[in-house]
Amino acid sequence: MADKNDKRPESVTGKFYVDSQCIDCDLCRETAPKNFTRQDDGGYSYVFKQPEGQEEIDKCMEALEGCPVDAIGKDGDA
Repeated sequence: MADKNDKRPESVTGKFYVDSQCIDCDLCRETAPKNFTRQDDGGYSYVFKQPEGQEEIDKCMEALEGCPVDAIGKDGDA
């Protein structure tokens, strides 16, 4: 389970976030490319834009549910 107190500092403020468990598998970036991107130097993903609209929310939820290490959370600061 993702820990909002351990989220990546690049993540924008909002409900969704990625914590330090991320293994850079690319699933979230492929599933929700409008919301997740890669931090190239560190080799991990983070939320660069919170979802807008139901379609983006659904894609972020799909990424959260598919994350192999549970590094995506949805209880961040709104």
